[in-house]
Amino acid sequence: MGADIIFPNIGIRINNLDPVAFSPFGLDIYWYAIFVVVGIIAGYYFGGVFAPKKTGQDPDVYTSLAIWVIPLAILGGRIFYLLFTPWPADAGFFHIFNIRAGGIGIWGVIITAVIVCAVFCRLRKISFLNLMDTAIVGLIIGHVIGRFGNFTNREAFGGYASDGAPFAMQLRFFAEDGTRLVRSPVSDELFAQAHRVINEVSYIQVHPVFFYEAAINLVLFVFLNLYRKHKKFNGELIAMYFVSYGITRFILEFMRTDALMIGSSNVAVAHILSATAAIGGIAFLLYGHITVNKKKLQTAKRK
Repeated sequence: MGADIIFPNIGIRINNLDPVAFSPFGLDIYWYAIFVVVGIIAGYYFGGVFAPKKTGQDPDVYTSLAIWVIPLAILGGRIFYLLFTPWPADAGFFHIFNIRAGGIGIWGVIITAVIVCAVFCRLRKISFLNLMDTAIVGLIIGHVIGRFGNFTNREAFGGYASDGAPFAMQLRFFAEDGTRLVRSPVSDELFAQAHRVINEVSYIQVHPVFFYEAAINLVLFVFLNLYRKHKKFNGELIAMYFVSYGITRFILEFMRTDALMIGSSNVAVAHILSATAAIGGIAFLLYGHITVNKKKLQTAKRK
């Protein structure tokens, strides 16, 4: 019996990786859902407790925000995903809430979270940009952890990875009973190029795009936490996030085999949103730094 997932160039083999963690009372609980929950807990701690304390803010404000933003952002991410994927013929209304096995669009999460934060700040009469600068590290670390749910689901991977690619990933394609194990779509062309037979077991050798995204976001998470004390103006950290993640996602989306498309076009939704976020973030950073420098010059002239 072959391994389920192999990283041949770094010597990692993972056996018996069932997407379902356990099934209490016959209800399948997927590893994806567990990683999402762990990501939420970590996100709340870093964005709602750790960062506010570091900046001298009241964590209770962020706890109040979390009560609203977490469930609504998840729902927004689910609706976003469903808007760009076919609705199963046998699915009822409650299919919207069936996220145990996956189906959450991160851009839907981000957009919903921004809207909820804006309304919250308006009602509380507090700085929206400062709140976003504080809470953004929570979103990032939650995203990092959640991406490993894509790993256990065998989805969100990229195209063919050559034998020399450092992180080439071999995914077992069929179970012993013939059931397909890979969730993301695989074209005939990709299968022909990426197919490998190892010990009479079929694999496809692809790029672990989810890992690339998680690794870059983890670096961004560390950087923003360290840079926070050097922040020049409110909104700088959230703008940095949009620039970094926008560029990262825009590039990685070219590699994805399961990109969400706009209608029947070949245009990925993430390309539009990522480009918009990156350009908007760059514009805001330029505006912010120009404004800060102007104030410094005016202060210097007065002296």
